[in-house]
Amino acid sequence: MSTASRVLAGSSHPISAKTRAKVIATAEKLGYSPSALARALVSRSSRLIGVLVSDIVNPYFSVIARGIDDVASRAGYVTMLSNVDRRTSTEISRLQTMRDYRAAGVIIAGSGLDADPLAADLAKAVRQAKEQGIQAVSLATRDIDCPVVTADNERAAHDITDHLVSLGHRRIAFIEGPAGMTTSRQRRDGFLACMNAAKLGDLAQCLPGGFDFEAGHLAAMRLIARPPLPDAILAANDETAVGALNALRQANIDVPGEISVAGMNDLRVAQFVGLTTVSLPLYEMGAMAAQHVIDNRPGEATTTFLSHRVIPRETTTRRT
Repeated sequence: MSTASRVLAGSSHPISAKTRAKVIATAEKLGYSPSALARALVSRSSRLIGVLVSDIVNPYFSVIARGIDDVASRAGYVTMLSNVDRRTSTEISRLQTMRDYRAAGVIIAGSGLDADPLAADLAKAVRQAKEQGIQAVSLATRDIDCPVVTADNERAAHDITDHLVSLGHRRIAFIEGPAGMTTSRQRRDGFLACMNAAKLGDLAQCLPGGFDFEAGHLAAMRLIARPPLPDAILAANDETAVGALNALRQANIDVPGEISVAGMNDLRVAQFVGLTTVSLPLYEMGAMAAQHVIDNRPGEATTTFLSHRVIPRETTTRRT
């Protein structure tokens, strides 16, 4: 049945077969399709899923978005990706936009900020969206009343640090993520917890950094300028680790002969350069969040932690 036929079939007004045929023929000729927004205004819901990401150029969010879109597309939903630039005010604004579009759901993919002054406003915006029938799902533990599907960032950082310690590394430098971000703090906490448990806390070094190549490169250059080098470098994500790796190789420092390097996330760039890392279930997080929206089953704001695993590759080796 054509689109025009389906629309006419659902009409409450009586119409003759001849008139119906004419309308259908004209509609098909003009390529008519009904307005999805108009349908949403009538039904109070659309098949739109909004996805709010902290940084649209970060490959971390690309993997998550692919998981969301694969599941959504198979179920006949459309995803709308929105960059919020790590601003809670923008998240709140985008939530209002999703309410205006009668979205089926909103997936909040960013980790948020520690001591966020707008946390209460965001929680209110999520509550208002839910009252309108919009499913909300968060991919990080935040102070909002909705289901959470996430990875345990602190435990993942602990486990990749423990792997470095098991290789005999003692003096380990950690390149942090962006200051103030919850994910950055969780990964730093996991690193320090492992170092303290191994009685190596005095040998742990934390460096300011970020989640991009340039931050890792700069942090490694600072280490090179102040010898001796640590036994190993752990970066808060893969891109930062690759930036550090590049700086070390430019300085003709043997990796992993003189120093080991590891990251977090297991993005494609890590596979290309043989980077030791910890694989986080980013695709699965997105896929499960999309399924939450599609299932449309309001319930308790439960938190689901998906598993991670350490992936040893060529940038680390046992220290003799």
